[in-house]
Amino acid sequence: MANAIGTETGAMVATPAAEPGAGLSNARAILLPIGLALLALGLWQAACVIGHIPPVILPSPLSTFRYIGERWDILLTHAIPTTVESALGFVLASVLGIALAVVITYSRLAREALYPNLVFFQLIPKIALAPLFIIWLGIGTQSRVAFSVFIAFFPVVIATSAGFASVDRGMLRLCRSLTATERQIFLHVRFPAALPYIFSGMKVAVTLAIIGVIIGEFITAQAGLGYLIIFATARADTEVSMAAIVVLCLCGLLLYGLVALGEAVANRIYAAEAS
Repeated sequence: MANAIGTETGAMVATPAAEPGAGLSNARAILLPIGLALLALGLWQAACVIGHIPPVILPSPLSTFRYIGERWDILLTHAIPTTVESALGFVLASVLGIALAVVITYSRLAREALYPNLVFFQLIPKIALAPLFIIWLGIGTQSRVAFSVFIAFFPVVIATSAGFASVDRGMLRLCRSLTATERQIFLHVRFPAALPYIFSGMKVAVTLAIIGVIIGEFITAQAGLGYLIIFATARADTEVSMAAIVVLCLCGLLLYGLVALGEAVANRIYAAEAS
């Protein structure tokens, strides 16, 4: 039965054939963002030099990267807890979001009860609730991870629910006519069809998870890039703050890249099973 369903749905997850201009398109997708980033850095450096902007107002890119090279050990010490807590919050948010989406998809009662409340909580300014998480869970990792999950799971729920609902009704009727169980339909039809939606929500969630951890570190922490930014800002050490922000961006790119890699692996696995 599973093989029959996989054969019928193979077109849904099959990898498209390579086109003649695919290599050039991939190169443009890599080189254009890098070129724009280098241009922005050049303009930033020129503005600092030509405008004689004091480092306390805006340090130049060269001084910022010089500081990163000289004090990489300190920055790494603070980057590790921020990255670990962000990754943990993202994983928990993804699991919670997908689980809620499954419940919403298969239970009309749960959908009518949960969905309006999820939207309501999403409308609440998240940063206003951050101090409450500190009161409820303390000043440790638990409060920061919980707050990260709280603000990151919603995009996963919405995107995954849309993905499960996007399955062709004719395909569902065909599977049921083949006496497929709901579990088989979910694993071989709904889930593969929803993969692009799921990873789209996860890509948004990973950025929100980092924001949640940084907000928690702003409020109460003894380590982390958020703590380092607040500490340096209080001392008017803008160079340290800027270096911490650059490292934070690199940590975010790392986590985002892992999600993109996971998407590519998942697509290949389902494409191989369907072929």
